Amino acid sequence: MSKPALPPLLTFTPLLVPKVWGGRRLEGWGKALPEGAIGESWELADLPGDGPVSVVDAGSLKDRTLRSLLEAHETAIMGHVPLDGAGRFPLLIKFLDACSNLSVQVHPDEAWVRCHPDHHLKSEAWLVLEADPGSLIHAGLRPGMTTARLASAINDGSTERILRSVPARQGDCHTLVSGTCHALGAGVLVAEVQTSSDTTFRMYDWGRTERQLHVAESLACIDPTAKPPCVEAQPMPETGNRDDVLADTRWFTMRRIASAGGTWTRTSTNAPTVLMCVAGEASLGDMTLPRGRTGLVPAAAGAVTFDMAPGTILVHAEPRAS
Repeated sequence: MSKPALPPLLTFTPLLVPKVWGGRRLEGWGKALPEGAIGESWELADLPGDGPVSVVDAGSLKDRTLRSLLEAHETAIMGHVPLDGAGRFPLLIKFLDACSNLSVQVHPDEAWVRCHPDHHLKSEAWLVLEADPGSLIHAGLRPGMTTARLASAINDGSTERILRSVPARQGDCHTLVSGTCHALGAGVLVAEVQTSSDTTFRMYDWGRTERQLHVAESLACIDPTAKPPCVEAQPMPETGNRDDVLADTRWFTMRRIASAGGTWTRTSTNAPTVLMCVAGEASLGDMTLPRGRTGLVPAAAGAVTFDMAPGTILVHAEPRAS
């Protein structure tokens, strides 16, 4: 029995995740939210072990999991990019709605992961889509901080005073590699591209007491000198398309494709491409990515051309063959 052909664009049912810090803002991004505070929409996921996995929501492959498609079509989907060390799709793609502050946290570095095989490396980048006046991104620590000074601040309750906090501005992108102390501030909604891991060590939770802290693990993994880069927002093009690199890491690249209308071509790179529509609308044949929708273009699709409505912005993410 022959395998069903892969379409040039796959879309998936969002996985909606309740969070104590979440809200309802994702409803405005096309998400049919259940009751309660929803903090995350996992657009594309294939987590290690029994972790969540995305399910195709349309077309001839409807109801197939991403994992089953990779088992049957790994080369066609991945091209020259290998699966990650756990045998999974190497990126996790999300929208995050921070109604209140996320915990101040650190993700495990490579040294920690080598000694703890049940934990997984996590580096990420945030593109700010909405930001309330006065909202903040907490990225790194103030200059001169050491692990010992951080430990003292956690013990005496002064953690907030040593964070490197910058204004959250729509269109800015912050890159947060493993080992970087960070927290998404209240009133901010972001598009997130990250490695495929959900391992998080919380060192401070803004007075909330219902969740476990991981202070020892955080102190073991943190780089107190990390200075997370930020790529600032750029104006929309008056004609044609504008292509800006937002994040360039060992594990993935993240770009912003902004269009004044017309067409844009995903070139053939022999790698899978994830596209998040964060403004306007992009179409490929009879498939459409409206604002808030995410699609996966398999490597084997080659060069594909999208019709772009005026004002369309796509977040373009590709895993690296590292």
